[in-house]
Order: sequence, then C-alpha cells, then structure tokens
Amino acid sequence: MKSKLENLRNYFRKGMSPTNNKNENQETQEMQEQEVSENTETEHLDNAADELDAIETSDELEAEKDRYFRLLADYENFRRRTEKEKLAIYGDATAKCVEQLLPVVDNFERAVDAPCQDEEYHKGMVMILDQFRGFLEKLGVSEIPALGAAFDPNVHQAIKKEDASEEFPENTVCEVFQKGYMLQDRLIRPAMVAVAG
Repeated sequence: MKSKLENLRNYFRKGMSPTNNKNENQETQEMQEQEVSENTETEHLDNAADELDAIETSDELEAEKDRYFRLLADYENFRRRTEKEKLAIYGDATAKCVEQLLPVVDNFERAVDAPCQDEEYHKGMVMILDQFRGFLEKLGVSEIPALGAAFDPNVHQAIKKEDASEEFPENTVCEVFQKGYMLQDRLIRPAMVAVAG
C-alpha cells in the first residue's frame, strides 16, 4: 500500500505536462505491473498464512483431543480407584466391628451352655444369642468348620496335639477351644483347635 501511495505522489509531483506524458505512461504502466505483482505476492502470502493457520488449528485440535481423552481416562481411573478404596474401607470397618463383637458372642454361648435353674432366663439368653448370630449372618460372617474337619493352617490355629483315634484320624481337628470366623472370604479370627496326630 505504501509503495502505491508513493508512486501516486511522485506522479503528481512531476506534473502532467505534455513532455512528460510518454514517461508518465511508462511509469504508470510500470506502477500497474508492480501493483499486479504485489497483489499476486500478497495473495500467495495470504494463502500460505491460511494454510499455516489451518495446520496449526488442526494440530491444536489434535492436541486438545488428546488432552481431553487423557483427562477422561484419568477420571475413570480415579473413579475406579476410589470405588475400590470405599469397598476396602467398608470391609475393614466391618471386620473391626465383627472382631470386637466376637468375644460377646463367645460369652453368650458359654452362658447358654452353663447349667441354669431359671428356664425363662435361659430362654432369653438363647434368644439374644440367636439375634447376634442373625446379625453376623446378615453382615456375611460365617463360622469356620472345625470339629472333625481336616486341619487347615490357613483357618485353624493348633494349640494342642492329641492322639489319633478311630473317630479323629491323624491331621483332623478333634477339639475346638474357640470358634473361628470368616467375613465372606476374609479371615476375622482363626479357630483355636486341638489336632489329632
């Protein structure tokens, strides 16, 4: 644009005399040719700039898509991890609670097994014990089979060894001192047992 204005100024400065008419025509023609070449160059530059903008926009779009998918994957991983953590925390809390209740259940079982002269009192103790067992069952707590079962060091804790007999062959639990409990597939307390050997 500046060169066009300068050319026009020069044209008017020189004046429009008849002697300069031939030179002026030649200069005008040169100016027009120069304008055409400048316009062509400008168009090429504009097209190149548009292509670069399109490439940059495409690259930016790809980068933003990549960033979005990574963020989405991070969120999904976070959601899964927190869900697992919640379940683990719930399981830990339930296990702790059950572990604290087991001595109470043991004491109720001992009280029910003890001789009692008052039948109504005994009946009430049995009802309370049944209520505790129902509560534990709803939580998913189960008693570990022990008496007469094969000794399993994963769930049985041997504290005594007895002689083997016909009723209790070798490596069999022959006496239970304290019941063991599982919370679904998790060991809460191993059974304390005597093993025939």
